[in-house]
Amino acid sequence: MEDVKDVKTVLIVDDEQTIIDVLKFNLLKEGYRILEAKDGQTGLEMALQEKPDLIMLDIMLPKLDGLTVCKRVKNSCNIPIIILTAKDAEVDKIVGLELGADDYITKPFSVRELVARVKANIRKADATMLDMQNNSVEAQEPQKKNNKIVVGDLELYLDKFETKVRGEVIDLTLREFEVLKFLASQPGQVVTRETLLEKVWGYEYYGDIRTVDVTVRRIREKIEADTSSPEILITKRGVGYYIAGK
Repeated sequence: MEDVKDVKTVLIVDDEQTIIDVLKFNLLKEGYRILEAKDGQTGLEMALQEKPDLIMLDIMLPKLDGLTVCKRVKNSCNIPIIILTAKDAEVDKIVGLELGADDYITKPFSVRELVARVKANIRKADATMLDMQNNSVEAQEPQKKNNKIVVGDLELYLDKFETKVRGEVIDLTLREFEVLKFLASQPGQVVTRETLLEKVWGYEYYGDIRTVDVTVRRIREKIEADTSSPEILITKRGVGYYIAGK
């Protein structure tokens, strides 16, 4: 019998009961504990009180919209958030990722893909937490050198999850940091979007690589002096992205 401590909790925040029912049915089959809220205010309160392992969050909600909920949750704790958004609502995806959301999925959605993304985001959050704990232990050893990656003007401090560009601290979400870390660990090497999805997001290619493109766009707005002519995070047209080695 599975230890109750190992059961992961997913909070579903959506004002459509049919959506909640579909998500709940399929996630219960996978062994998750489910919490549900039908408005943003209740969802926010439950998120902060219950500290679920993942939140599935609709954008259009009564009382408090999903983007506001996302921002407030991320300001308090690092719970993975998957935004549920309408098929063509590109602005919701961009703003959601900017506010710290870890992923998004469009309605109508494939249940198989959705379950895979839930598993991947929880697994990634667990691995990141373990890394942070290990780095915290290592930081207590005075002989241990600062764990960092430096490529040209870009500096990544892995123990503090801190990014600097030309000496200035840049405020990145955890997902944005992980993308930069993966690319900067192999400067000059082009990495495909599919590989980034698998290695950073933690799930195999399911056909929507826009998640990567949106995240890269947000990173560039923070680290590049001129986004129309990037010098750090470069696109190899038709292939993927790489960090310029200097």
